[in-house]
Amino acid sequence: MTSTEQQPFLSVRDLKVHFSTEDGIVKAVDGLSFDIAKGKTLGIVGESGSGKSVTNLTILGLHDRDRTAIEGEIVLDGKDLLTSTERELERLRGNKMAMIFQDALASLSPYHTIGKQIGETYRKHTGASKKEARERSIEMLRRVGIPQPEMRVDDYPHQFSGGMRQRAMIAMALVCDPELLIADEPTTALDVTVQAQIMDLLKDLQQEFGTAIVFITHDLGVIADIADDVLVMYGGRCVERGTKEEVLRDPQHPYTLGLMSSMPSLDGPVDVPLQPIPGSPPSLLNPPTGCRFHPRCAFVDKVAGGLCSSERPLLEVADGRGSACHLPKEQRKELFADLAVIRHN
Repeated sequence: MTSTEQQPFLSVRDLKVHFSTEDGIVKAVDGLSFDIAKGKTLGIVGESGSGKSVTNLTILGLHDRDRTAIEGEIVLDGKDLLTSTERELERLRGNKMAMIFQDALASLSPYHTIGKQIGETYRKHTGASKKEARERSIEMLRRVGIPQPEMRVDDYPHQFSGGMRQRAMIAMALVCDPELLIADEPTTALDVTVQAQIMDLLKDLQQEFGTAIVFITHDLGVIADIADDVLVMYGGRCVERGTKEEVLRDPQHPYTLGLMSSMPSLDGPVDVPLQPIPGSPPSLLNPPTGCRFHPRCAFVDKVAGGLCSSERPLLEVADGRGSACHLPKEQRKELFADLAVIRHN
């Protein structure tokens, strides 16, 4: 998946995650593959319900195994996570891999100080004393830009602003220097100024530690800022992947094009109306046959024989670049150009 010759630190192969419910089987992830190398950021983008968060919770082993059917392979630094025991996963979580959740206030305990919550994670994985853990907590709060960390370490989450809570979450995630960091829309609830600060912080910390980052978002603008490679998900499947430059400058799947067309452009005419994707994301309980995007696709009538609604398109990947669409590549290029979408190449 990566655009370098580095060996993947995390490798996901043909991942399927299905949940049993009273109404039937929810196919939340349905055959997903990707790689990420150390020091690189993979951006996973898609609408709500596309399977982004489920994928990353599966990597961390946070699903109820009694109600979840998981197939495929997830290998982290040579270790198969899907065959690991819960005890082995507990040793890895917070230590070798960590996650920043979207809602810091809901993820932090209101009954314990920020310093205690960061310090307990550190003590669990290192056996450090309470004094050492407190010193480490202060160091991490300083590293993520919390002013007066010696004083704020004893504050509770409600005494922090939204941006500061998110920084505290990042400090907790990084306290044991994990080699894989999963960020699940960590800037969604923040204003644009704080969002930019958090993004810069993640990039600085990645450069310092060489961390591999999986960044989940629905915002292509965020992807443009932070990602090296991009994976576009729809209906539990990957519909397009490539480097950031390839995907954003030359989208090859109608869904990716739709996401871009629904975004405002900073360098285009201000009076051009946005073009939202019609319809709603598919039900993963009863997904459409064939290409899952076909009920919302503007080009479905361009493919002969009803192929879009009857046959799943293959994700053909060459040198990390590919898309899952029945339209021939040259025809796609011609049709996409006709929409006069603002390009940056």
